[in-house]
Amino acid sequence: MSERELYCDSCQGVQLFEVPPCGDGHGADCPELSCTGCGTAVLIATFRFDPTRLADRRPSRRGHRRAA
Repeated sequence: MSERELYCDSCQGVQLFEVPPCGDGHGADCPELSCTGCGTAVLIATFRFDPTRLADRRPSRRGHRRAA
């Protein structure tokens, strides 16, 4: 089993969390963890964001005033 230390809200402190037997076939990479102190379960969610494409930020020539 994979183990890591995380803050447990129920125990109100840092506790050892472990991956319970996973029925979904994730193995050690299972996003579900349970506190070894009280049994509270947590889900570690990861998000993947595609890079966004920024608009061209060069100032437009229209309406641009030059100093005299």
